[in-house]
Amino acid sequence: MNILFICSRNQWRSPTAEAVWRKYPGISVRSAGTSPKAKRTVTASDIDWADIIFAMESKHQQRLRAEFPQLLHHKRIEVLDIPDEYHYMDFELIEIFEAEAERFLAESS
Repeated sequence: MNILFICSRNQWRSPTAEAVWRKYPGISVRSAGTSPKAKRTVTASDIDWADIIFAMESKHQQRLRAEFPQLLHHKRIEVLDIPDEYHYMDFELIEIFEAEAERFLAESS
């Protein structure tokens, strides 16, 4: 399963999610940002690659839908509602992503 994590600048939340979820077998992960100033800006090939997309906030989902409407027509996008108040590998943020991973994997099996 290919999972893409999206935040604004690909600086703190989505790279942390990528690092946490990478340890789960059977999952390939990437992260990107919606901002032109992102460390890694989301591309059409990222969208095409992903089986599921996790957006940190609803504004990220809206930006993706505005930029890639055709590519997202049959893609699953989940909004995690994680505010931009954490730093990279923040302990609380890691706990949130580990809980989300466990819940997601339990639902997927």
